[in-house]
Amino acid sequence: MSPINTNLIPEINTSLDLQLAETLSYEELHSKLSEEINHLINHDFEKLVFYLYRIDVNENKMRNVLEQREGENAAGLIADLIIERQLQKIESRKKFKTDGAIDENEKW
Repeated sequence: MSPINTNLIPEINTSLDLQLAETLSYEELHSKLSEEINHLINHDFEKLVFYLYRIDVNENKMRNVLEQREGENAAGLIADLIIERQLQKIESRKKFKTDGAIDENEKW
């Protein structure tokens, strides 16, 4: 079992309106996310598209991955892209996070 970023599952839960346990391994997360995506593909494709835009998954990248790996589990490939994007957002927030201290000259 691979350890995962502790912020990843809460981020995915929020973005996809899920309630996944926060103690999942990467493999378990990927499996459960793939199941949910497969359900959306089959029963509520518009909602899946909404989620992908909300998460900001790159549409061109997704098309390329799905075309290049045709015949593979599309839900699993989309799950990979969602996890990758959520990790990028977490890292970006961490990189640009401020400590809350504002210089007195910068305050209004």
